[in-house]
Amino acid sequence: MSTIEVKVPDIGDFKEVEVIEVLVKAGDAIAVEQSLITVESDKASMEIPSSAAGVLKELRVKVGDKVSEGALLAVLEAAEGAPASAPPAEAEKAASAAEVPAQAAAGTASATAADAPAPAAPARAASAIVETAVPARQPSPTAAIAEAPDGAHGAKAHASPSVRKFARELGVDLSKVKGSGPKERITHDDVRAWVKAAIARSEGGAPASAASGGEGAGLGLIPWPKVDFAKFGPVETKPVARIRKISAANLHRNWVMIPHVTNHDEADITELEAFRVQLNQEQGKAGVKVTMLAFLIKACVSALQKFPEFNSSLDGENVVLKNYWHIGFAADTPNGLMVPVIRDADKKGIFQIAKETSELAAKAREGKLSPADMQGGTFSISSLGGIGGTYFTPIINAPEVAILGVCRSFTKPVWNGEAFEPRLILPLSLSWDHRVVDGAAAARFNVHLAQLLADFRRVML
Repeated sequence: MSTIEVKVPDIGDFKEVEVIEVLVKAGDAIAVEQSLITVESDKASMEIPSSAAGVLKELRVKVGDKVSEGALLAVLEAAEGAPASAPPAEAEKAASAAEVPAQAAAGTASATAADAPAPAAPARAASAIVETAVPARQPSPTAAIAEAPDGAHGAKAHASPSVRKFARELGVDLSKVKGSGPKERITHDDVRAWVKAAIARSEGGAPASAASGGEGAGLGLIPWPKVDFAKFGPVETKPVARIRKISAANLHRNWVMIPHVTNHDEADITELEAFRVQLNQEQGKAGVKVTMLAFLIKACVSALQKFPEFNSSLDGENVVLKNYWHIGFAADTPNGLMVPVIRDADKKGIFQIAKETSELAAKAREGKLSPADMQGGTFSISSLGGIGGTYFTPIINAPEVAILGVCRSFTKPVWNGEAFEPRLILPLSLSWDHRVVDGAAAARFNVHLAQLLADFRRVML
């Protein structure tokens, strides 16, 4: 009986990623595209499928090993009468399909709703959960929970890079956390549970340092209420999807660690909306449908160039001002919020931006966004589009320092000096990081952005 070597397929730009879970064992019957292992870097996690069918003779990797493209994973005994391997295109597709972002997703509180949701991607495809990059660690309310962050005496804990980073952000010493994963691997949920337990212990009346084993003060919060909801009526319990768990962690981190302030303003888009409608009529069905989002992206780039502190990130005690303008936009999908990025938006026209936003939104709904589609953003836009609402507080997508929220436009009477006339108004909600931006700059940014949208010719100035 012949043997087949199964190697790591193309996994994008990731190299030397850690094996965090082994999903099969020697003697198992392996099908084509069946997941063999799970790997995780500090940015993504994904399952690696088999490119061939057969009986697993030998697995060449174990938890903790580092693998790259082309590394030998396993040796199979070919099943009699079964195809030796999957076509290369299918193997590549299985290794990269259905990539699902969290930040972003994770980093925003609402989504574009211009397009109707489409069915989610097949569950068999491997998924990559992309976490939002974060700046150097800043003080947070949870920083005092642990006596020493991971990297000191917690360095030997069995945890993936993303879990270690999550623990560092919360100030948790991983050596004190018991893992619930395979071979006691520590998961994100384990870290969260440890923090909750530390907070609960500090509520017993004893000094926080004693209650938590000398690991510093807790947050001073009362325990989360435990309620038997079934006593009050019928209930249905279902697990939270993994993408939403990661999104929740990122949202929580961003909300707790970033001092958010939100400025609200209004933009008169009467002429701009008429121009947009005219463009779409001229294009007809054969052209690209221009949405208000395309104009917003272009206007935001112009405003960011005038106010560069909004196009920056914190790096320790330094502010990194970026001389590129990659604009993320929140997309509503069946899998949760995703934030694809329009790269080099300053170099693109309205039609090209409209085309790319449409294509990226479609990929997001189909679960086909790659990590590259969601990285490098410098500023984000969260639009409720046609859903409704007026104003809200979008959560900043770290490591960015600002995010623009827009709601449904509405008509209201505006005094022109002689009479009231109906004008189409777009609500603007700008959230900004008070460590980098002050209130006067935020007010000027909003006023300037409203001027650009009211008279789009100003974008050329």
